[in-house]
Amino acid sequence: MDMFRRMDLLLLGIAIGLTLFGLAMIASVSVFESYQLTQRMVTQGLRSEPGNSFYLWRGSIHIIVGFCAMALTAVIPYHFWERHARTFFLGSIVLLILVFVPGLRNEYGNAHSWLQIGGFSVQPSEFLKITLVFYLAVWLQKREQLIGTFQEGFLPFVILLLLSTFLVAIQPDLGSFIVLASIASTMFFIAGGSVFHLLLGGTLAGVLGLPIILSKSYIRDRFRAFLSPDDHRIAEGIGFQIKQALIAIGSGGFFGVGYGKSIQKFGYLPEVQGDMIFAAMGEELGFLRLLIILGMYSILIYRGYRIACDAPDRFGFIVATGITTWIAFQSLINIGVNVALFPLTGLTLPFISYGGSSLLTTLAGVGILLNISTYSTEASLLERRPKSKLRSLLA
Repeated sequence: MDMFRRMDLLLLGIAIGLTLFGLAMIASVSVFESYQLTQRMVTQGLRSEPGNSFYLWRGSIHIIVGFCAMALTAVIPYHFWERHARTFFLGSIVLLILVFVPGLRNEYGNAHSWLQIGGFSVQPSEFLKITLVFYLAVWLQKREQLIGTFQEGFLPFVILLLLSTFLVAIQPDLGSFIVLASIASTMFFIAGGSVFHLLLGGTLAGVLGLPIILSKSYIRDRFRAFLSPDDHRIAEGIGFQIKQALIAIGSGGFFGVGYGKSIQKFGYLPEVQGDMIFAAMGEELGFLRLLIILGMYSILIYRGYRIACDAPDRFGFIVATGITTWIAFQSLINIGVNVALFPLTGLTLPFISYGGSSLLTTLAGVGILLNISTYSTEASLLERRPKSKLRSLLA
């Protein structure tokens, strides 16, 4: 019981609150898409009648599985992930390779980023986000004295990052590629890496990675829509999704049109229960209520970084930083896409968007943060390395 008394209960409460709020939003905004999908299933002989709660029930299952994963990772000592980091990392790489095997992959939209396992689809890039955190933490810890050097620190780091994200880039999954690069770069920096090396690495990633990602015409179209939003032909074609998202947010104003009263969810806003759910939230809840949700994300991210700073050892420090950075960057990018600050990426909004793989790994990551928090003590805080860059920023 002492373990639970030392656990960061505020972080736990916010994670549970955001997840249940996400289910409530899915229940509201997915009714039309659920009916359309189940109507097609009736036509195919897979259901007897259509319904408007398909995504709600599937989302409920995702939450139950996700909460179980969070409970499990919250009680497993976090050094378990240190001992088995390589195994989990290589396992996620194998899953990414299987995505390219015909008959196993499940194409969704323009990308083939999913595996079909039984009656479920899983997205291996989501599992890579958390396993990369484990593996990088072990790797950076072992090279503690060499991280700042070019030949022994930066160069091996770039090679490791390129090898681990190449399969994501060629899917292509632009959003996950950006998040993985952000996680790795932040972990490298807080472990003692050079800012100059990171800038050099970012340039190399752009030179080597963007041509691969932009080789797909629909990715190029997304950038074209982002760079030319006022072009009428683009707005009615490839820019339609962003246009509808901005209409939804603008329609909500300060107070929203009311829960369950969205108009854009009736076939106007594509992927309304997925990566565009923030726009639907803006329409139904309005700007003022969205500030509450954004505040919850801000507190969760702050608490995550505090857990990192108070971690009793270097491995816990780096892992907590990586997990928190992952949640922070993915949230920022998703919200940025919804308000037309970034091109479309297909990233989910952590905790809230519909998506089983995303929710499972995010809640598992929160569980690991909670476990690290139970080991934090005042003594360990005093013993932390005084040169910790993250700690000095949050002090």
